[in-house]
Amino acid sequence: MPNISFDNTQIAFAYKSNKQLKKAKFLFSLMGYPFFVSIGTRITPLLVKGKLPFVNNLIRNTIFKQFVGGETLEATKNVVESLGNYGVQVILDYGVEGKEGEENFDKATETFIEVIKYAATQKNIPFISIKVTGLARFELLETLNEAPRLRSGIHDHESELAEWERVKDRMFAICAAAAENNIGVLVDAEESWIQDPIDRLTMEMMAEFNKEKAIVYNTAQLYRHDRLEFLKLSHKISQQQQFILGVKLVRGAYMEKERARASQKNYPSPIQHNKAATDNDFNEAVSFCLNNVETIATIIASHNEESNLLAYDFLHLKNITQHPNVHLSQLYGMSDNITFNLAKEGCSVSKYLPFGPIGDVIPYLMRRAQENSSVSGQTGRELSLVKRELKRRG
Repeated sequence: MPNISFDNTQIAFAYKSNKQLKKAKFLFSLMGYPFFVSIGTRITPLLVKGKLPFVNNLIRNTIFKQFVGGETLEATKNVVESLGNYGVQVILDYGVEGKEGEENFDKATETFIEVIKYAATQKNIPFISIKVTGLARFELLETLNEAPRLRSGIHDHESELAEWERVKDRMFAICAAAAENNIGVLVDAEESWIQDPIDRLTMEMMAEFNKEKAIVYNTAQLYRHDRLEFLKLSHKISQQQQFILGVKLVRGAYMEKERARASQKNYPSPIQHNKAATDNDFNEAVSFCLNNVETIATIIASHNEESNLLAYDFLHLKNITQHPNVHLSQLYGMSDNITFNLAKEGCSVSKYLPFGPIGDVIPYLMRRAQENSSVSGQTGRELSLVKRELKRRG
């Protein structure tokens, strides 16, 4: 078995200059203070709305530069090329969130298709990422989650059915463009109380577009205690309907919100009781997918070193490091020690790279700040690796 070390900082940060590393050190040092992050994530969106030039410049040169590829598609080019020089691919994500209204949903659809067409011109961008909440009203998804089969005969639901048909049309247009351009579409997971219609819609798209290869991917958040079973059920359905299941495996992004809502509304929390249960389900999901590598196309999206080592060992044991149905990924700006060391060993690996105007990607940036301060040891690990590389460089 080849040896791989996620402690090799020379490989991890070869693409970064000393100046860039010092900026990262400063940023992760700040994120080590939960109180600072808590205050910052509350006031930063308000300051950005004020459109004060010095605020935007400060954000642009710190947290934005660390976690975002640029404000426009064209602006991501340098980052994409830099990553490509080290064998790292890119998952492009148009990072605009929370814009409601049919006009905005149609505009987002057009932008997603534009991103797909752009990705098709770049040898290093095999996937793009989308959110169904960028195409559909949140309250509509909630209604469909509670009453998944609205009857058209009931007058109250006719407008919602027509609205849902427009959402399906948008999704179909995106997936059709992806199939035509041979680009994978990763559908992000969202809150549990809107996830059911997203799952059903994504499965419909897979049945349409994944007959010969995976174009459409759903996302399974394994911090939910029902998602391992959901993954196995999805595979069973895909086998029955004869399409390739596309799945991105993640731990999850809405834990605190999920638990708070469950407590407030007095229903059982969908979240695992502890981290060990999440880790067990995640690793079991990795093994399940890789054991079914001919019928499941898997993107293992994880910052957990143990999970990545598990996948790496399995791939080498089965001699499927370059299998078209296996891909590993981490967020841009985080876990370079995992990404670049995997790439060095010949794995198919990428960075998830959001882009968009500063004001529009603020929700994404605030989540990154919170994630780094709340995930056990994440900020400390990032900071220690950056410090070690700076010391090595002298």
